[in-house]
Order: sequence, then C-alpha cells, then structure tokens
Amino acid sequence: MINHFCKTPLWEAAPTLAAVAQGKRPADAVIRGCTLVNVCTHELQGPIDVALSCGRIALVGDGAPCIGPETEVIDAAGLFLAPGFLDGHLHVESSMVSVGEYARAVLPHGTTGIFMDPHEICNVLGLPGVSCMMEDAARTPLKTMLTTPSCVPAVPGFEDTGASIGPEDIRETMKWDSVVGLGEMMNFPGILASDARTHAIVGETLKAGKIVTGHYAMMENGAGLNAYIAAGIRCCHESTRAEDALQKMRLGMYAMLREGSGWRDLHEVAKSVTQHEIDTRFAVLVSDDDHPHTLTAEGHVDHILRRAIEEGIDPITAIQMVTINCAQCFQLDHELGSVTPGKCADLVLLRDLTSMEVVRTFIDGATVAKDGEMTAELPEYRYPQWATGSVHVGRPILSSSFRIPGKGDRARVRVIEVASGRVDNREGRAVLPVRDGAICADPDQDVMKAVVFERHHETGHTGFGFVKGFGIRSGAMASTVAHDAHNLLVVGVNDDDMALAANTLAREGGGMVVVRDGRVLGLVPLPIAGLMSDKPVREVSALVEQLEGAWRELGCTMVSPFMTMAGLSLACLPQLRLTDRGLVDCTSFRFVPLEAEDEA
Repeated sequence: MINHFCKTPLWEAAPTLAAVAQGKRPADAVIRGCTLVNVCTHELQGPIDVALSCGRIALVGDGAPCIGPETEVIDAAGLFLAPGFLDGHLHVESSMVSVGEYARAVLPHGTTGIFMDPHEICNVLGLPGVSCMMEDAARTPLKTMLTTPSCVPAVPGFEDTGASIGPEDIRETMKWDSVVGLGEMMNFPGILASDARTHAIVGETLKAGKIVTGHYAMMENGAGLNAYIAAGIRCCHESTRAEDALQKMRLGMYAMLREGSGWRDLHEVAKSVTQHEIDTRFAVLVSDDDHPHTLTAEGHVDHILRRAIEEGIDPITAIQMVTINCAQCFQLDHELGSVTPGKCADLVLLRDLTSMEVVRTFIDGATVAKDGEMTAELPEYRYPQWATGSVHVGRPILSSSFRIPGKGDRARVRVIEVASGRVDNREGRAVLPVRDGAICADPDQDVMKAVVFERHHETGHTGFGFVKGFGIRSGAMASTVAHDAHNLLVVGVNDDDMALAANTLAREGGGMVVVRDGRVLGLVPLPIAGLMSDKPVREVSALVEQLEGAWRELGCTMVSPFMTMAGLSLACLPQLRLTDRGLVDCTSFRFVPLEAEDEA
C-alpha cells in the first residue's frame, strides 16, 4: 500500500538516511540518552540515541557520529521514547469539535495518527461533508487516515438519512490519497445474508487492496462470526465481553478494545488478555467516541493506556496495542508504529510508563506539542455555509406532536432499557397510564417518552417509544446527535418541555439541550451538520460540562448520559432501538409495535 502520510517518501529519503546512519551526513535531529520502548521485541533499551532526517528515523543506537553543527540535539535522559500513539477507530464528530480543534486537543497527549470513520457527517451531508473534514484535517500535522463510511444508512430500510453511499461511491473514494480502507461495516446482517449490495461495498475495498473495518455486535462466536471474518473484515471494536474479544483474536481478527467517554468496555474486555496466556499482536486499543471534556481533562490515547495498565495489562504490551499492532492491522507497519530505521519519525517522549505523561510529541521529526501544549500553528478553516443549517423538520413541533394515542386507562408497552457506560441495551416492558386517550410517561417507574423526528428531507416521519434507566423525573432532553442517521431525538417526561427542547435545536441548527419547566438548563450548539461546533475545544468542553450538570440536576447519575441517549436510535446494535420510522427489534431486524401483549 502506498503511504501518503509521511513528509518524505522512503524512496526519496533512502540515500540520505543511509548516509546519516553511517555518520557521512549530519542528522536533522538526534534524541539522546532515552530509554527506548521497543515494540518490535517487547523490551526496554537504553540509554540509546535516535537520529532523525527527512522526517524519518535514520539510526537507533549511538547517535554521536550523526551530530553536525546544525543538528538539533534533544536531551532525553531519564525519559522514555515510544512510537507516536495511533487510535485505530474513532469518530471525530463525537468530540463535537472540528478536526482542527480535535488535533489541538490530542497532539499534546502523544497522538500522532488517527483512523477516522466520519460516518456521522456522511449520514447528514454525504461525501461532500467527508471532504470538508479532510480539508480541515489537512491544515494540521495530525496524520488523519480515512476509512470511507460503509453504512449510510447503517441498516437500510429502517431509518431516513441525509445521504446514501453505494458501491460506486466506495470505488471512487478508494482512489483518494487519504483513504486506507472502509469504515466499520455495521450491516452485519447484510454480510451474513450474502446481500449483493453489502458485499459489493466490501468488495470494492478488497479490490483496491485496502482494509475493511468491522462492527460485529452479536454475542455469537460461531458460524456467524466466522462468516463475517471470511467476508474480508479485518477488525472489530464492538466486543463488550472478554470471550468475544478473545475469539476474534483466535480467528485472526484484530480485536479493538474500546474505552471512550460513553462506552467503557475495557474493564471487561481486558480480561481477554490478562486472564489468558496469549500472544497479544491482534489486540488494539481504541476510543471510538470521546467527548471534549474527556479530551481536555483526561487525555486521549494516553488516557486509554493508563486505563489498560489499571486493568492489569503490561505497559509495553499496552503501548504495542496503540502503535505496531494498529499499524499492522492497517498494513502500514512498514511506515508507522515502531521506532526503527526508515520509519516515519512519529514519536512521543514519556515521563514514565505508569502515568504515561507525555513530555513531547514529534510528527515527521518535528515537534508538534511540548509540555501539554500544541506548538504547531494551524491556519484557519471555515466550513462552507451549506454544511450548517441542516435541521429541516418541515413543520412546527408542538406539545401535541408528542402525543401517543392509547385506549383504556393503562397500556403495556415495549421499553428501551439503558445502562450507564454501555452501548448495548435491553428490551423491556412497562405498564403505563393512559390519560385523555394518550399514553403517558411515568417518572415513578423511571420511564420517559422518546420521539425521533426526521430532520433531513422534511418527510414528516416520526417514531415513538419509551426509555428507562436515566433516572430523570422531570424535564426533557433533545439532540441532533442521534446515531447514525442523526435525526432529531427528544426524550422527556413533559410534552411542553419536549417541544421547547426540539424547537431550541431547530433554531440553533442542531446540538444538544436540556430543559425543565420551560427553561433551558444546558445547551451545546452544534451548527456544523448538527454534529460539531465551530468553537475552540475548551469552550465546547465547558458547554458540555454545563450540559452534564443539567442532566445531574434532573437526577441522572450516568456516565456521559447524552452519549447513551444518542445511541437510542442506533439500529445496528441490540436489542431495541427507535428510529424516525419506528421501533426496531435489532436482533431479528424487524419493526415492532409500541404496545406489546407478550411477556418481556
């Protein structure tokens, strides 16, 4: 695979690198006296020097002969040198900031490369929206490897999106310099059913010799998982049980162990490594979704490394999972992922291997962050006007818009049951009061209404349901971040508050809001596709912190509750989800009625 992510191609740099390694030409920089985290051999070496030239590594050993009058000498005595950190699967849009602001947040934490699946913006604006994100990324030193969104919509026929991506689109994007593969193939039912269109999307990626990333959310490790892997899918981040991650590794699939703001799976899935004597080369640590407060307060990949060590994973092994393992997963280990001669000089200096405190970050041999601050200057980028103002409901949203007709004085309904820090949910049952011919929420049972309005094409499609588990007894919340179609999602106890929440976001052009008793308690405007802010990451983080405070004021104690809320409509995950077209049983993939006569 041709790598377009290093400053100087290896064929061009090779003569100079060979001369520098032999002391015949001076290096651009020499890092001296560090302890090297050698991810190739799982050992620490030091003190040792690393000589850099042409944005690449020329020598690992005695760097004294490589030093000339103009060589920058970096004293790294007492520090650990590791390859720059890679995040193998994430959605920048979940951070609620632009790619430029995302880079500003993660570079000081040692992240030098990300494998981005922008299927959030693609569901709203299509490939032109993806192109905007890549233009934004191009102004930063952060290496942004693109995996083309594969499932727009995520599960065809069950939701309305702002765009649609087919095999011909995939074929075209595989020619883009930035593309390294296909974004997570969430339509695993289509893969298992040998659906022609789904396999054609995967096939166009395989024809191009690039990587297909996966999303196998079934708690099944037999024939279905084998079929999914056999279709050419190389990795999966959806393991929530240790046995799932272990079986994927045993079958030669890269198990991406997830630890993000909302989905905190590492405590369980780390056991696939810590409780078994296995080779960990097929284990990769990823974030998937991080909101801005996590990035500014806790960090990025460095934070995941700390969590991995807390769960009992050896520090060098953990570093392998965010460097060489990730690079090998994407067949880029000939360029990225190790501190070895010829590789891109994407490096991180660490204070120690426990705190994982990042002292300095290098990309292509240049310092891009130091002592917690980004040192690189970023030119300005503005998203075009057509990328904003994307909320098009097409009609006034009134209190009566949330009315759910019912008969008698009680109704037995299906309920989406959620839990803190988990992406999966359960289908439950509740008996709710019927007043004036309408089924009502019941705070005493912790049951709120949930309504999804189509917001892309003014179709008028509206889905109604109920949700349990947030612990809220009053008020309402709304969000245009509602995976993956990102329609307007509203949950609440009070129809008037639900209408206020919905109309607030329609006016703002998208975002997240919490209201109670006719008053807005917290608001995060997200004008770019209804998903991202155009403000600096710290400003957005402050707004998100205020939003979390509003959730707590209403009685919710969940971790990142707005992320759990955003997953209510994600129809590619078990068990019960709500889209703008109605309730979806996501194990049998069929629409189901709101009222239920059967037992849960």
